[in-house]
Amino acid sequence: MSDSKLYKSSTPAADEVLSKPKHVPVTDDQDGQRVDNFLIRHCQGVPRSHLYRLIRQGAVLVNGRRVKQTRKLVAGEQVRIPAVSLKPAADVKVPESLATEVGNSIIQETEDFLVVNKPQGLAVHGGSGLAFGLIDALRQARGEPNLELAHRLDRATSGALLIGRGMKATRLLQDLFRQRSIEKRYIALVDGRWPANLHKIDVPLMKNVEHAGERRVVVDPQGQSAVTLFKVRSRLVDATLLDVTLETGRTHQIRVHSRHAGHAVVGDTRYGDNKRNATFKKNGLARLYLHSSELAFEWKERKVRVRAPTDQYWEDAIESINVDGREPKLERHKNNGLEKW
Repeated sequence: MSDSKLYKSSTPAADEVLSKPKHVPVTDDQDGQRVDNFLIRHCQGVPRSHLYRLIRQGAVLVNGRRVKQTRKLVAGEQVRIPAVSLKPAADVKVPESLATEVGNSIIQETEDFLVVNKPQGLAVHGGSGLAFGLIDALRQARGEPNLELAHRLDRATSGALLIGRGMKATRLLQDLFRQRSIEKRYIALVDGRWPANLHKIDVPLMKNVEHAGERRVVVDPQGQSAVTLFKVRSRLVDATLLDVTLETGRTHQIRVHSRHAGHAVVGDTRYGDNKRNATFKKNGLARLYLHSSELAFEWKERKVRVRAPTDQYWEDAIESINVDGREPKLERHKNNGLEKW
């Protein structure tokens, strides 16, 4: 079967180029990378759905054999990539002020990874209508195009974000996350008075359930296991500040488990109560109050523990609701949430 038959859209558009079939060797730095991720990096501009179809149809071969998308490559192997229509990727240009701010947010640096204190309101990567994300800003600021995300944080969440320096280090870090070998701690401000005896929520979560026209994560017996530990840090007026530890890493886990307990994270426009959010916003709390405060793991026989402090806007907002009978009017910090981005 020819490559053109395998890939229906092989006739390129005006701004696309039809590539030739090629055999690409797997380098030492790519050892252990999944076939699908390898293909995505070598076929930029091609829809992922088309790439997965090529793998399923057997058009992508490793050492002459058909493979599954999850197959991990070994250095020295040859990957055959069929002819595809490639759309030249436009150069990502991040506003210099943002690149500088993100570059200055690094809180730990080693030869293998960086830890960034991610600002609230900035997506970790581009896509879905976003021209760029934190990773693009960081690459530009550092002049390191090989920086890769080891994990992700929601756009509205701030705090510690782990970045690999090169694919080899990134895959090792991602393996630690998959093996649950990285301790992840958060700080969350939740609506109302959190029960003193509620320390653990262990209920499964189902991803991508449609609700009111959007995709959500919901509690579902058929979902994936999800375990979150909660500890009261302090009680405020109409809210509770919590220390949260994730034993699993499901999408929106803290937000959904908190809502399941009847105490949504303040500022959560997806899972929270609109009226309560409006009240908090009136009092100056105009963001999602969820912060990745700490990451801890072992790296090259050395224990690593990184703490990401909350910013002044967070501290002022928390202080503002710690006094009975007041309706605070917070002065908006210039870096609050990076709304301009």
